[in-house]
Amino acid sequence: MVRRDKQNYYLDMAQVALERSTCLRRSFGAVIVKNDVIISTGYNGAPRGRANCIDLNYCIRQQRNVPRGTQYELCRAIHAEANAIIAASREEMIGSTLYLVGRDTQTGEIMRDADSCPMCKRQIINAGISQVVIRRDNDNYDVIDVADWVKNDELLGGKIGY
Repeated sequence: MVRRDKQNYYLDMAQVALERSTCLRRSFGAVIVKNDVIISTGYNGAPRGRANCIDLNYCIRQQRNVPRGTQYELCRAIHAEANAIIAASREEMIGSTLYLVGRDTQTGEIMRDADSCPMCKRQIINAGISQVVIRRDNDNYDVIDVADWVKNDELLGGKIGY
């Protein structure tokens, strides 16, 4: 028996979280971990009490052919990263790692190019999270040092989307 490495173990947990997603386009799951303890989890979905896209059976961004990474103000969902941050205390998050998995709901495939949007990146920075680990496929992932997001502000270069 081969033991699953720790990074993939927590990514597997984030992948379980994305099963709760209510988005018709993309499902995301996030897990925040510090000192080998899961502090918080999150998935993308409408705010509590509001109708979810899966309940309405439509996505306004999809109806309008809004490109990925743009016009989030039209989206009903709170992103997985934001939901995980909201559910944790800042004290617990300082120096933690956020694990993120995205899946295209149409194909069921893991999003090999998943990334946090600019708004989520700002929230991750302010939460004090040190690293973000993003799944690329079942066994491979990228580890991002959040300090790099601070130094290399993509918005200053005019980059839109993710």
